[in-house]
Amino acid sequence: MKVILSVDSVKFPLTGIGRYTYELAKQLQLQDDLELFFYAKGRFVDKLPTHEKANSKKIAWFRNRLLKSNLAVKAHRLLSRISNHYSLKDHENAVFHGPGFYLPQFNGSSLATFHDLSMFTHTQYHPPERVRFMQRELNLTLQRASMLITDSEYTRQELSSYFGYPLDKIRTVSLACSDDFHPREVADSIAVMARLGLVHGGYTLYAGTIEPRKNIEALLDAYSALPDAIRQRWPLVLAGYHGWQSEQLHERIKTAENAGWVRYLGYVADEDLPHLFAGAHLFFFPSHYEGFGLPVLEAMASGVPVVCSNASSLPEVAGGAALMFDPEDVDALRQLIITGLENNVWREVAKEKGLIQASTFSWQRCAEETIAVYREISTRK
Repeated sequence: MKVILSVDSVKFPLTGIGRYTYELAKQLQLQDDLELFFYAKGRFVDKLPTHEKANSKKIAWFRNRLLKSNLAVKAHRLLSRISNHYSLKDHENAVFHGPGFYLPQFNGSSLATFHDLSMFTHTQYHPPERVRFMQRELNLTLQRASMLITDSEYTRQELSSYFGYPLDKIRTVSLACSDDFHPREVADSIAVMARLGLVHGGYTLYAGTIEPRKNIEALLDAYSALPDAIRQRWPLVLAGYHGWQSEQLHERIKTAENAGWVRYLGYVADEDLPHLFAGAHLFFFPSHYEGFGLPVLEAMASGVPVVCSNASSLPEVAGGAALMFDPEDVDALRQLIITGLENNVWREVAKEKGLIQASTFSWQRCAEETIAVYREISTRK
C-alpha cells in the first residue's frame, strides 16, 4: 500500500502536532508492507526532517505576520494549490494523510487528523487571524477527506455533532508518550536537577504552553491560597513557551517567583523534560479544553500523581487515575492540591493506577490503528 504522509508540522523543537507526526512517521517507516513517502511544502522530500538550526521563534513570528495579511494568505493558497497539483497529479493510487488538520486537493483517497475543534468552539483562545485561516482550511479538509481521525472519543463525538459529519467516517486513534517518560531514581536525575536548580521530589509541576486556554490563572489562584509552608516546601514549577495573550499572566508569575513559591523555566529541552516530570511531587493540568492532553499521560508514565480538570478529553486520558475538578472551581482545585501533596495513601494508589493507564498507550499501537484506517479507505476506492 502506498502512503503519502505530510510532514509539514515536523519542526524542532517538537511540540504537539509535530511530535505526533514525527512519532507516527518513525513507526510507519518500520512497516515492510507500506510504500511510504514524505511530503512537505508542496513537494516530496527524501527523508523525515531532523533537528534544524533555524530559529523557531522567528519562523513563528514571520508566519503570524503573514496571517495578518489577506494578500499574503491568498498568494500562499494560490501557490500551494499549484504546487500540490503538479506534485500529486500522478499519485492517485496512494492514500494521502494530513496529520495536522490540512489536506490539499487530491484525486486519490485522503485522510486528515483533527486534534481538536478549538478553532471553532473556543475561538477566544486564538488570534483572530489564525481562526479565520484555520476555519477556512479545515472546512476544505472536511470536504476533501475520505475519512478523519481524532485523538480522542470526545473529539470524535464533538466533530460529528458540530459539523453534522458522519460518525462512521471518523476513527479515534489515541496518542502516546515517549518511552523516555518513566519513573526515575533520584540518582538518575542529579545532573538535570542541578542544572535546573531543583530538588527531586521537592516541587510540583505544570508543563505546557503558557496561554489562557490552559487555565494557569486558576492554578495560581489555588496555589496562592495554600498555607505558605506548603508553597515553600513544594514550589510550583511552570515549564513551557510563552503563548498568545500571556503577558499579564507572566507578570503574575514573576510576582509569585519573587515571593519564592513559583519557578518559571520557559522551554525545557527534550532530553531534560522526562527528568523534570519524574522529579515532580505532583503534576497539574487545569486546562479548559484539550483534544487529548499528552502531558497528563507523560506524568502518569513517569510515576507522578496527577491533578487535572475534568474538561473535554482529559477523563479519557486519565482513566480514573487522577484527581479531577471543574476548571472553573478554584476552591475544589485548592483542596485537591492539598490531598495530592499530603495524602500518601492516595498518592501510592494514583502512581500505580497511572502507570497501568499509561501503559495502554503506545506509538506502535497508534501506528497500527492508523494503518488500519489507511487500509479501510484504500479498499473503498
